[in-house]
Amino acid sequence: MVVGKADLHNHTTASDGTMSPATVVARAKAAGLAAIAITDHDTMAGVEEAMAEGSKLGLIVVPGVELSTVADGRDIHILAYYPDCQDNKWQERLAGLRATRGKRNEMIVERLVQLGIAATMEEVEQIAAEQMRAGGGTSKGKTIGRPHIAELLIRKGVVATMAEAFDRYLAEGGAAYVNPPRLHPFEALEWIREAGGTSVVAHPGLYGRDDLVEQLIQKGVQGIEVYHSDHGPEEEHRNAELARRHGLIMTGGSDFHGERQGKVFHGEIGSRTVDLAVLDQLSNKR
Repeated sequence: MVVGKADLHNHTTASDGTMSPATVVARAKAAGLAAIAITDHDTMAGVEEAMAEGSKLGLIVVPGVELSTVADGRDIHILAYYPDCQDNKWQERLAGLRATRGKRNEMIVERLVQLGIAATMEEVEQIAAEQMRAGGGTSKGKTIGRPHIAELLIRKGVVATMAEAFDRYLAEGGAAYVNPPRLHPFEALEWIREAGGTSVVAHPGLYGRDDLVEQLIQKGVQGIEVYHSDHGPEEEHRNAELARRHGLIMTGGSDFHGERQGKVFHGEIGSRTVDLAVLDQLSNKR
């Protein structure tokens, strides 16, 4: 039996992480992991580099992506594992999600300007490019997200920390929060199925909507991310029981985004893991 631990939720410079795919893989190897999944937001641009580094270091790299969806005005993220990266329709759909994400970024910046904060998308794009170069990443297929806007707010002295930027402006309820129409999670499940992947509800404990998770289960989602850096013991227990009751795969991961201002977001690589056997479950459910 193959043994070891896997961290199945990690971000790189291909989206809003601060470290290149190769660096993230090397960090996972140094942490003693046997496998890691690369799950950037709405892009698989970092997977090829990560898999190449994994081959060199003897670490399994699971190809994945975290899809941005909205249901009842609430952000719901769906993880896809092992989709066919060569599927043109799948890649076109991911490009469409990135375009919607770009529109959302523009709307946030417009809201900031209305609040009297001098900000432009050009400045946000410059920060994203700087972080990409610093992390050694690639710009092809890269996504820009709220952490890049948060960094701009810090540089302008509007806020002192990333957490303050989200609390005051960017998170749900914040002064500049916007949520335009986006892909519905039910449709995301169908996209993942058509691309030959396995679907998992990301960090369900953050939504406060167990009814939505139940609806996703009824629509055929194949797994639940039980273990996550922002889940406490209560969330882990509740979602583990839910997964057991419905015979779903129980996954877990750190949701590592790298370091900003010397602080790791959301958790360090390897801080939340599952047994390597879960990879077989994800692969067999395809």
